[in-house]
Amino acid sequence: MIFGYARVSTQDQNLDAQIDALNKYGVDRIYHEKMTGKTKERPELEELLKVLRPGDKVVVYKLDRISRSTKHLIELAERFENVGVDFVSIRDNIDTSTAMGRFFFRMMASIAELERDIIVERTHAGLEAARARGRKGGRPSKSADKIALALDMYASKRYTIEQITEATGLSKTTLYRYINVRAQ
Repeated sequence: MIFGYARVSTQDQNLDAQIDALNKYGVDRIYHEKMTGKTKERPELEELLKVLRPGDKVVVYKLDRISRSTKHLIELAERFENVGVDFVSIRDNIDTSTAMGRFFFRMMASIAELERDIIVERTHAGLEAARARGRKGGRPSKSADKIALALDMYASKRYTIEQITEATGLSKTTLYRYINVRAQ
């Protein structure tokens, strides 16, 4: 089955040009929505991703209509490849059912992987340099006195969690973590 996906960013924008192009391509069903590409929650796209089966094809008018970022586009392309779905962008002349289309997406994936690896290397180098200067990183540990006071207040059952966190400066998460450790 050939599925189309169309999206505009605001309610004022019009989907007609995209829908016309998708119909001209010959899609069987169009999923469309009026929602900014920056938001992760796009119900129509999620619905489309749920119905895809091997041998299907997803068609968009332009790449930026389906993805929020290059990383998101690559994630979608990998998902399509894993399911066995071809992907077509009409305006960008991309069709992963062709050798050139697959090559394009593999190049994009390789560049993204390289970028991730470089970021990881820089992060590790920065952490090593900080350690060499005596910095250990991470959040500062809480004082044993504050933890003991918080646990005693909690055990007395006379204080609310909010009162305990205000008095000791511990967060709720930290307080509950120490409560659970004590209970074991």
